[in-house]
Amino acid sequence: MAHVLLRLGLPALVAVVQLWPFLARDDSYHWWGCAVVIASAVPLLWRREAPLAALAASLVATGLYDLGGDVPAQPVWYGGIVALHAVAAHSGRRARAVALVGSVGGTLALVGSSETALRTVVLFAAAYGLGRATAASEERAARLERERLVEAERAAERERARIARDMHDILSHAVSVMVVQAEAGPVVLRADPARAEAAFDAIAAAGRDAMVQLRGILAVLKSDDGPHAPQPTIDDLPGLADQVRNAGLDVGFTGSGEPLALRPDVAVAAYRITQEALTNVVKHAGAARVDVRLDWQDDSLMISITDDGRGGAPRGGGHGLIGVHERAAACGGTASAGPRADRSGFQVLVRLPA
Repeated sequence: MAHVLLRLGLPALVAVVQLWPFLARDDSYHWWGCAVVIASAVPLLWRREAPLAALAASLVATGLYDLGGDVPAQPVWYGGIVALHAVAAHSGRRARAVALVGSVGGTLALVGSSETALRTVVLFAAAYGLGRATAASEERAARLERERLVEAERAAERERARIARDMHDILSHAVSVMVVQAEAGPVVLRADPARAEAAFDAIAAAGRDAMVQLRGILAVLKSDDGPHAPQPTIDDLPGLADQVRNAGLDVGFTGSGEPLALRPDVAVAAYRITQEALTNVVKHAGAARVDVRLDWQDDSLMISITDDGRGGAPRGGGHGLIGVHERAAACGGTASAGPRADRSGFQVLVRLPA
């Protein structure tokens, strides 16, 4: 609406301003002069689409003014001034040069009064300078908008990658625990029915936990603003260790130092990294024991996950360890993973900012 008002209102305003000298003096009223000054404002309706043509039409009207015979002295041609501003703002270098020379030269040739000519030339120069400033401002705004769109796309890509990592971690961990328990179930059922019942309980618990976390992720993708399930954080690591214990793995969980308040993204990363490392142990290591240790330092948290399994890198080239490195880097930390020095197991070391 504002654009339409500006498009129509500016030519109307120019016409009224240029008509004013005729309307203010009864003895100077002349129908030809009124018609010409109105005609010079009409091309301004197309000043953005065809600025050079609008300027040319306005200057032609200026040239036709004196053909009316006994007409008042030439008025200040505000229509040409506005059209020159449009040329300076929306046309190329060659068109701008032609417009500037033509408008100033034409004004000097056609306007008889030296005072009016000087005032008109000054206004033409000011309009040209303002037009170039407008062009620079619009280009800057367009560049900022392009940068905003690029950053929005990058943010969306980062969010998609984060969601993909979260879903990988949740499903991989839950399925690994359930597979281990299900494979051991028939053997345990014959040897120790009580332990078999615990194995089925562990399968159910892993499934329920995965469903809760997946609901939390899927809720983020919805457009509504309803309550979302909270993301697991470092405070939930003891429960994660219990899940892995229920899968039949001996899990040690220790810490040192004074716990610090972590940024929300770091707290979530600490949980997800540990989850993925433990999932790799369950799936690939063939380990009997894994130790999780949190070492709180002055400005960082060191996390180590060490197992006594085969010691080689996980088979299959999965996304797990890649996700560990990506999560650590995303929040300003570092990660390394590889066999222990004595080849007696595998170790993941992570440093996260605190």
